[in-house]
Amino acid sequence: MASQTTVLKVGMSCQGCVGAVKRVLGKLEGVESYDIDFDAQKVTVKGNVPPETVLQTVTKTGKKTAYWEAEAPAEPEAKPAEAVAAA
Repeated sequence: MASQTTVLKVGMSCQGCVGAVKRVLGKLEGVESYDIDFDAQKVTVKGNVPPETVLQTVTKTGKKTAYWEAEAPAEPEAKPAEAVAAA
């Protein structure tokens, strides 16, 4: 499988939350790199990992987790209603 990027919106309220997300991503097989933007509540993961696996793994931390809307693997932003339906 080719390397891909998954972008998630994760509800992190403190550095402990960031640590929990770092911990699970560090153990996830196939992850090449990840970036956590605490202020934007945005987690970007690069590697040979399906987006669904990344989402499920981060959800296990107990944080509110969802795909980042603008980066969702669906239609371009021009058709938001269709992109939501296709997700």
